[in-house]
Amino acid sequence: MRIALLAHIRYPVAPPFTGGMEAHSWHLAAGLAARGHDVVLFAAGDSDPLFAIDAVVPEHHERRFPGLEHRGDPGLRAYVDDGYAAACDRIAAGGFDVLHNNSLSRLPLERRRTARVPTVTSLHVPPYDALRGFVHDSPAPGHRITVTSRAQLQAWWPEGAPPEASVLHNGVDPAAWPFRDRGDGSAAWSGRLAAIKGAHCAIAAAKRAGIPLTLYGPIEEPDYWAARIAPELGGPIRYGGHLDGPALAAEIGRASVFLFTPCWDEPFGLVAIEAMACGLPVAGLANGAAREVIGEAGCLVEPGDAAALAGAIGAALAIPRPVPRDRVRRLFSRDRWLDACEALYRQARAGL
Repeated sequence: MRIALLAHIRYPVAPPFTGGMEAHSWHLAAGLAARGHDVVLFAAGDSDPLFAIDAVVPEHHERRFPGLEHRGDPGLRAYVDDGYAAACDRIAAGGFDVLHNNSLSRLPLERRRTARVPTVTSLHVPPYDALRGFVHDSPAPGHRITVTSRAQLQAWWPEGAPPEASVLHNGVDPAAWPFRDRGDGSAAWSGRLAAIKGAHCAIAAAKRAGIPLTLYGPIEEPDYWAARIAPELGGPIRYGGHLDGPALAAEIGRASVFLFTPCWDEPFGLVAIEAMACGLPVAGLANGAAREVIGEAGCLVEPGDAAALAGAIGAALAIPRPVPRDRVRRLFSRDRWLDACEALYRQARAGL
């Protein structure tokens, strides 16, 4: 199939990934290409040149409009809307068999567009007012919508989802996250260093539990970093940097437990299954889809109780490392994910 993949443009779709949305688009493009599909990645122009890039905007918008996401800035809004509108027009005229829409733009959801190109839209965020109405108005025979968990399906459609909407769990390549049969007694945390990701909760719990902790990921919110993270660093609490995939997998795999601390309605938790593939059991907060994703591979507690989270670390350490690895292989492998994507593409194409 000739597939257009429309990405989020806040950051480049390139390693080391800033977040799950960038990782999702990169691995989707790579996986589909490996299966013989002709993939064009519509993304920020400074994305990975490994792919055939059709630039939605010349450079990712966090570089041009730093710190203005979700603040209603008119310049940013025009930059994003103009880029997506033109990209959608090129997709409609480009002879594509299907569009996989990974953006947060309302424009690819318009019925006049989904009526021209079979579309699969993947929602990677909880519902919010700027997008909710457009999503609810968009289901159609040629437009399939996915969310990353049953928890998010319920959040987007509390009264019941339409037949065009379904759960598409994220997947990882277990070979990219090699299993290790033992850890070094430390804890690891990875993700965007932003308040909603809760690294401060991980630090508090690790200190209570008396276990060394290393944080990995990009510093997305400098003020949060300066106020809540940097003052805690030193001794057993360290920052390991923002690493690319192989380096991060090697570092995560050395640890004995992974701390997963979402302070929001977490849609999935890609970092958790990456660590689980390496064999790390998870101690974390039961927000959003955490229980659905982690299951028997971890111990989760309700948010707001550092003592309980510290206790969860000890409980998680008792889980044999093959348990999280086997859960990923059974439920969240890259091949399972790509099989589901291809099935959705066939459904969308049959609808037009």
